[in-house]
Amino acid sequence: MNTFQINSATLLSPENKYHNQVVDVLIEKGRISKIAKKISSDKSIETIDGKGSYLSAGFFDLNANFGEPGLETKEDLKTGAAAAAAGGFTAVTVQPNTAPPIHSRSEVSLIVNSSKGFLVDVFPIGSISKNREGKELAELYDMQSNGAIAFSDGNKSIQEAGLMNRALLYAKGFDGLIISFPQDHSIAADNKMNEGIVSTYLGMKGIPNLAETLMISRDIYLAEYNDSAIHFTTISTADTVDLVKKAKAKGLKVTCDVAAHHLYFTEEEVVSFDSNFKVSPPLRTKKDVKALLKGLKDGTIDAIVSQHTPHEIEFKNVEFHIAKNGIIGLQTVLPILVKAGLEAETIVEKLAIAPRKLVNIEVPNFEEGSSANFVLFNMNEKWVFDEKTNHSKSKNSPLLGQELKGKVKAVFNNDKLNLNN
Repeated sequence: MNTFQINSATLLSPENKYHNQVVDVLIEKGRISKIAKKISSDKSIETIDGKGSYLSAGFFDLNANFGEPGLETKEDLKTGAAAAAAGGFTAVTVQPNTAPPIHSRSEVSLIVNSSKGFLVDVFPIGSISKNREGKELAELYDMQSNGAIAFSDGNKSIQEAGLMNRALLYAKGFDGLIISFPQDHSIAADNKMNEGIVSTYLGMKGIPNLAETLMISRDIYLAEYNDSAIHFTTISTADTVDLVKKAKAKGLKVTCDVAAHHLYFTEEEVVSFDSNFKVSPPLRTKKDVKALLKGLKDGTIDAIVSQHTPHEIEFKNVEFHIAKNGIIGLQTVLPILVKAGLEAETIVEKLAIAPRKLVNIEVPNFEEGSSANFVLFNMNEKWVFDEKTNHSKSKNSPLLGQELKGKVKAVFNNDKLNLNN
């Protein structure tokens, strides 16, 4: 569909003169040809009804897991990108939790080259340490030169302070961004859920908030010492929100994101022993959820991520204590944020605008003549998330089989349109 028109959508683009107004948008040859309150077009032009829906820059995910290379039975680049597009994302960053890990120019180049031509832009995150072993720095600059957008050891937290210190100092030299998954393994151990009343009730070993806040405190000190930027991914506790808020007040280069599921679900879900609620960091308390939502609204938390983590059925359809951590989340971010009570403008700021700014990617705009990169979504429309509508290879979601409120109607990027009918 080379030429089409979106009619009567509410534009959410803070830099645009039509921000928060109902507009028509004409797309021709991948570019925004015209934007106005009303466009009279030829009847031969295909139209998309945007009435009651919002139009914004495409969502950008800072934390997704695809299996390629090596773990394609969980998710490959094509299926991951398809799930992303169905969820409203026109770009994702993929974690280095692969086999081999994304720890050299070879893996970075593989992902960059294999995803060329996709509707969804796929940006690799290179690992901080070789083989994600937390012992020796990987070739960070080499990976960035070949397309790595940031650096993290994925779901393995850097336990050695000296290594994190060197990573922050080295990356500072070429404006590389270090992403910290904050969890002290000596405290978290191999425990299964949040430590608290529910874990005591269930007789299950818990992971205390301290496992996260201790690592956050350490890395904030290291970032301050090196005058380096650091980004914390998937924070989950009220104490962490307070630590990050204080660091920002001091003027430190500290940013953070939160997974969508931590904004709605709590530790009480684990009572059912549904292994799809087993995630890392674990689901916390209602108090933590309230603090996370407040942190989003006051600007302490910069972005929202999916933490999309696909697994084959044999890793999830087992007893809770031996199940792997993670849920597929790319297609359910919007419905969860609707459940959490977020407004459309907040969703766009935390899913489309702020994530790009964190990694120095230009935010798509709606100026006439610019390349089109957008999502059209409806906060009230309902749809069923089931095997037919699920685009991931995996099925590990507690929302599978449910009717959800909040639907992505269309996404467009790289001259490609994806419609969710």
